[in-house]
Amino acid sequence: MAEKFDVEERWPELFEQLDSTQRRAVRQSLAAAWHEGWIPNREDVENLTDEARGAIDETEYLRRVREAALRAARAPVTTAPSVSNE
Repeated sequence: MAEKFDVEERWPELFEQLDSTQRRAVRQSLAAAWHEGWIPNREDVENLTDEARGAIDETEYLRRVREAALRAARAPVTTAPSVSNE
């Protein structure tokens, strides 16, 4: 997990159109996921801020999330090189 939760500092343009209530709700949702080990990425933050400000509806939000999950599932898994104990 990253040492600092800094999504608003990393992508301030995504938070510009949110009012204080929307901003707080988005930050709390993202912080909860971060505490569970999620690593912030722009796509996830953009999707949630778009939904919060009404640019997309819940159906579109869920479509985007599913699409991202499918892409991640198809991505090659990288593993650490094996170490020989010889």
